Amino acid sequence: MIRAKKRYEEEGEEGKRDELSRIKEENALLKETIELMRRELDSYRREPLLVAEVKSLVDDGVTIKLSNGSMFYVARPSDVKIDAGDTVLVDQKNLSIIRKIPSSSEFSVENFIIIEKPKVSWSDIGGLQEQIREIREVIEEPLKRPDLFEKIGITPPKGILLYGPPGTGKTLLAKAVASSTNATFIEVVSSELVQKFIGEGAKLVREIFDLAKQKAPSIIFIDELDAIASVRIDLGTSGEREVQRTFMQLLAEIDGFKPLGNVKIIGCTNRADLLDPAILRPGRLDRKIEIPNPNEQGRLEILKIHTRRMNMKDVNLEEIARATENFSGAEIRALCTEAGYFALREKRTFVSQNDFMLAIEKVKKRDEDTSHLKKFFG
Repeated sequence: MIRAKKRYEEEGEEGKRDELSRIKEENALLKETIELMRRELDSYRREPLLVAEVKSLVDDGVTIKLSNGSMFYVARPSDVKIDAGDTVLVDQKNLSIIRKIPSSSEFSVENFIIIEKPKVSWSDIGGLQEQIREIREVIEEPLKRPDLFEKIGITPPKGILLYGPPGTGKTLLAKAVASSTNATFIEVVSSELVQKFIGEGAKLVREIFDLAKQKAPSIIFIDELDAIASVRIDLGTSGEREVQRTFMQLLAEIDGFKPLGNVKIIGCTNRADLLDPAILRPGRLDRKIEIPNPNEQGRLEILKIHTRRMNMKDVNLEEIARATENFSGAEIRALCTEAGYFALREKRTFVSQNDFMLAIEKVKKRDEDTSHLKKFFG
């Protein structure tokens, strides 16, 4: 009896030791599993992760949109507080939301635009008095004195189109009106709006107009407008569809502006014949202003502007103005620079009439060479 009792106790102790050993093994296995899961979770949280935009919250899930335009429905994270419009990081494998990050919309916009407070004055522009008068009426007056338009009961245009050959001063005019109104000048190159990923161009347009409202009074200057606003054709390619989406968003943003708002739009193009009529209809860019090459009097005014700081000796600007027929404002500026280089080569500290005449020939030859290259490359 005593022996049996002792054997029972020994078996009980052995069973306890076995149970304890089993529990220790399970504990070690669980710790190893937890460590593996922690490492896997850390790997999800490391780069590279996808950037997505939260579109909406639906029950216990979330709809997100990736940069390529694809939308997915994923589980709502319990440890990350999110809302529609937030920017989040998701893992590439199952698109689980890892964490929220600050919205980078303004940063991305500023990669595609130039924001400045121009210092160009109307006195820096020559030969375009009639165009200056029109621009001041359409852009400057509504920004400076909106009350006048309200009293009269008329609605000023939301924007204008400047068109004409390259180098005639379209950008200078836009900067001058921005400077005279103390407005923020937002310069956009249309070709930059045509993005690789579907929907990115339209998104950039929205963000540019939002930024303009934040920095108002402001002027949005859209260069190379024909890159996105040319006549629409049904080619069916993804690239053409993306350009059309961007164009439609531009039209929607222009339509969304209040007529007496303190944001104005100036479009610019060298090829007005390519533009879609939708962008030019009343209520959008309905005032069209041609910026041609200057006439003789205009060329003389431009020469006086670009030579007012030059040290000249026996220079007849009227003769130079007559000799520069068909020159644009940009070519006249280049001519003055070249004349200065001819003086430097002869180690003189002043510019002569002969320097200008040699510079005219050089600019003409350069234009002929450029014209030949354009024809060669089609």
